[in-house]
Amino acid sequence: MKVIKIQAEQTHDWLLRKHYAKRIPQITDAFGLYDGKVLIGVVTYGKPATPMLCKGVCGEEYFNIVYELNRVCLTDNKRNQASFLVGQSLRQLAKPKIIVSYADTGMGHTGFIYQACNFLYTGLTVARTDVDTNGKHARHGQKFDATKRVQRPQKHRYVYFVGSKGQKKKLLSSLRYEQHPYPKGNIKHYDSSAQISTQMIMF
Repeated sequence: MKVIKIQAEQTHDWLLRKHYAKRIPQITDAFGLYDGKVLIGVVTYGKPATPMLCKGVCGEEYFNIVYELNRVCLTDNKRNQASFLVGQSLRQLAKPKIIVSYADTGMGHTGFIYQACNFLYTGLTVARTDVDTNGKHARHGQKFDATKRVQRPQKHRYVYFVGSKGQKKKLLSSLRYEQHPYPKGNIKHYDSSAQISTQMIMF
């Protein structure tokens, strides 16, 4: 297996049909996991949706180098494939970078991929509520009762520093989140049975 940088568009079919979120995030870097010449998994990185996160990790000084690992999706997710894909993609990112990623407790995720790649665990996101849409997506002009709220599932937050030994040491000293021991739990996979058209590597 090998991990190669790919075009963002090559991930779209995976993210819309196979990933549980069913939407495409902002993507600045994308990488594919290849078995021979066949693409069997993708990982994407992009700027976080909220500027507050970019300031909150290591302070405003490092605002511009904060990115989010926002999607990981594989054909079969066989043992060690996900951590291999993530680990190899991190090595290919431009340096320095601060990578933040989340494991959704609402999906039963704990973040074992990030633990295997030596991310720092910085605890759960703050508990929040959302307007109850009764499972419906908000659309333009559609209104919901703002007084009816539901608990938003918290997420495990992980941080990784990409850079030289000196750069990592400096970033770690600026980390504003408290580090915690890795959370434990059972590995739970969501249904990713959708079939993806075979994509061959192009030389």
